[in-house]
Amino acid sequence: MIDTVGYAAMQPKTPLLPYSFKRRMPLKNDVLIDIQYCGICHSDIHQVRNEWGPSNFPMVPGHEIVGIVTQIGDNVTKFKVGDRVGVGNFIDSCRECKPCINGLEQYCTKGAIWTYNAVELVNGNNSPTQGGYSDKIVVNEKYVLAIPDKLPLAASAPLLCAGITLYSPLMHWKAGPGMKLAIIGLGGIGHIGVKIAHALGADVTVLSHSPNKQDEAIRLGADNFYSISDPNTFKKLRGNFDLIINTASIDIDLNKYLKMLNLDSTMVIVGLPENKMQFNAYSVTNARRNIAGSVIGGIKETQDMLNFCNDYNISCDIELIPIQQVNKAYDLVVSSDVRYRFVIDNLNSLGP
Repeated sequence: MIDTVGYAAMQPKTPLLPYSFKRRMPLKNDVLIDIQYCGICHSDIHQVRNEWGPSNFPMVPGHEIVGIVTQIGDNVTKFKVGDRVGVGNFIDSCRECKPCINGLEQYCTKGAIWTYNAVELVNGNNSPTQGGYSDKIVVNEKYVLAIPDKLPLAASAPLLCAGITLYSPLMHWKAGPGMKLAIIGLGGIGHIGVKIAHALGADVTVLSHSPNKQDEAIRLGADNFYSISDPNTFKKLRGNFDLIINTASIDIDLNKYLKMLNLDSTMVIVGLPENKMQFNAYSVTNARRNIAGSVIGGIKETQDMLNFCNDYNISCDIELIPIQQVNKAYDLVVSSDVRYRFVIDNLNSLGP
């Protein structure tokens, strides 16, 4: 077994504390990764605080992991020692169902094995998965991603969740020239979505509660900005968009936003608020509008996203912190006081 150190929540709604645990030794198809950086995703907070249902404790969060390969199994062919790599939301899947065969492992019918707060079956034994708020991780090479050379390592970490969360629906709904696209929210997910959508050539509008984010939205690549705290925004933009991507993880009035869609257009929900969403049937029937959902991406699509970001010089705007500040960072994320993603400096704050 491999001695590992990190930070864990020992029980729901309690501060994360230093935590020592064991990782399994790499098998023939595994790589051992020294974690250098790990992004803080809002879903980490939801799960640590037990807001999405029963969670497993102790819990080491983190699924935006980047680092360096330090050991490989005998059968590994994709990576070598010294490679820059990443690990995202999941570390395994059934590999047999239709979604898995088609490279959509995130929709595995038997359930993808999440990077933390899940159970991994290895050598006939069940063991809890623990995430990237730690100094190392062991993962099967099929679920490890290559970080292209031009991407800065720390700023590429949030691409493994926030980046792919927006890239996947943008690809699926064919965002590009001629499409009028709106992104609700300019946070950790929304800001990288603006960059990617701009690179794809779409006409990008940011819809935000905060009027003071206009300059930031334009800097990131938005063509237009509207404050949704202004009631005239909903009247002015009625029937305006071909696609709306909703990144909000708070309750909003869906009806107001659905009416911004034109005929046969779609709102894609990627944010996950704690409460159930509701809307009036008339908001979709009167223009044959669609409501859809999307979650992250498969391994191939995530690698395509990383390569795309490398080609277009896209990375996340981050604030780098030592792991000792993780609890303070959680509070700041909840209050939206971060531009735009906290990334933990594991390399310099979890060392000997």
